[in-house]
Amino acid sequence: MKMRPLALALAVLALLLAAACGGSSEQSTSLPIDDLGRAAPSPASPGEGDAEAEPAPAGAPERRDTDPGRLSTFALDVDTASYGYAKQALTEGRLPDPSQVRPEEFVNSFRQDYAEPSGDGFAVHLDGARLPGGGTALVRVGLQTRGADPETRRPANLTFVVDVSGSMGEPGRLDLVKEALHKLVDQLGPGDRVAITAFSSEAETLVPMTPVTDRAALHAAVDRLAVQESTNLEAGLVAGYGEAARSFRPMATNRVILLSDGLANTGDTTWQGILDRVKESAGRRITLLCVGVGREYGDALMEQLADNGDGAAVYVGSAGDAHRVFAERLATTLDLRARDAKAQVAFNPAVVESYRLIGYENRALAAEDFRDDAKDGGEIGPGHSVTALYRVTLRGGASGQLAAATVRWQDPDTRGPAETSRSLETGDLAGSPWEGPSPRFQVSVVAASFAEYLRSREETAGIGLRELGDRADRLAETTEDPMVGELAGLIDRAAGLA
Repeated sequence: MKMRPLALALAVLALLLAAACGGSSEQSTSLPIDDLGRAAPSPASPGEGDAEAEPAPAGAPERRDTDPGRLSTFALDVDTASYGYAKQALTEGRLPDPSQVRPEEFVNSFRQDYAEPSGDGFAVHLDGARLPGGGTALVRVGLQTRGADPETRRPANLTFVVDVSGSMGEPGRLDLVKEALHKLVDQLGPGDRVAITAFSSEAETLVPMTPVTDRAALHAAVDRLAVQESTNLEAGLVAGYGEAARSFRPMATNRVILLSDGLANTGDTTWQGILDRVKESAGRRITLLCVGVGREYGDALMEQLADNGDGAAVYVGSAGDAHRVFAERLATTLDLRARDAKAQVAFNPAVVESYRLIGYENRALAAEDFRDDAKDGGEIGPGHSVTALYRVTLRGGASGQLAAATVRWQDPDTRGPAETSRSLETGDLAGSPWEGPSPRFQVSVVAASFAEYLRSREETAGIGLRELGDRADRLAETTEDPMVGELAGLIDRAAGLA
């Protein structure tokens, strides 16, 4: 869609006036921050100053810089399955399929340093750093929800939909799922309830919604999970959502948790068809968590089910992964802070020549969808951080406001909308990604750069894979974060396989 000339003129004027005022600012509002809310983004030619890259591997998405007269709009995403599956592949000595590499899921797998908001909703954080030569920069947009208080967490109605098809018999699949379920049942509180549905060629409810105080019955149902025949994922989700709808509690978190390798081969095997079958139940504020397992993994199906089913996707490749998802991050996994959350970033065309959002291709929205609350966004839990990185080509000698980022969300219970925003000045940019920015900013750059290399052989931060690994090693020492050390090891493995 082409932007109306008047809208473009107003947008440029608004940004220039904001730039003239100077300073970074944040505001919470239910009103637009400018008059550009109906401009739809459209691709344009790559920006000047981008390094020439090798041809992208087959399956890698095409990425082009965007006309800065447009807004960058996307649904928030806390999926991490892409990173988990890539980690599993590299650990087994193979490079992941480029089509299954999503940079935002690499970045969002790591802890951030964002301050939390004082209440519900989000805090917005903006920072950035110039790349060598100064003509390009990396800009980080960070969104953070308030952490969980275990004492005030709302009760949960959890319906587990467990794949027991033949392919789940391989090591690291059903055995890992059962271990995770036993762990979760022991972690839940007295106000929580659990139902368990198993599916292969058909679906069977092993235990209806049961108070978690009856742990013996729940553990016994988990023990009865056994490998059977084909994978009718459609039947499993229809049965699971039906059970969740029958036992729906208005003041609880109602969630279906699908545990599967995603290799559907019976019934409807498309995410559209499956979600159509459960649309009525899902519309009752029942969210979805897709937990993937297995060396052979239906990534595309599980990701699309999560993205279009008001949910998230994670990948569990080890007992340690299961512990992180179902024990350490239990409250974040179960509760909600925001529904249908979306972000919109407006770049100042007087300062920015072009920009590219790194990742989020599957979550892109038209600009006019930002304030259309009927359009689906992302469901975000307590203590969640969401990070988006932009590669920005700057106009020579320009200064002032570089960008303004706004996040919009709905209250989980009332569906009332709210917004908050923050701006970034060129003077706020650090001179280098590796000197000045926080260690967590640098971890984000390393994770995104690694993902970009795996899917397209591009050098996002201007350094090669070996140097990227060295940076990760140093950051592992600085942050004392085992996950950053693990990232450094994965980069080294990839360098040996490239």
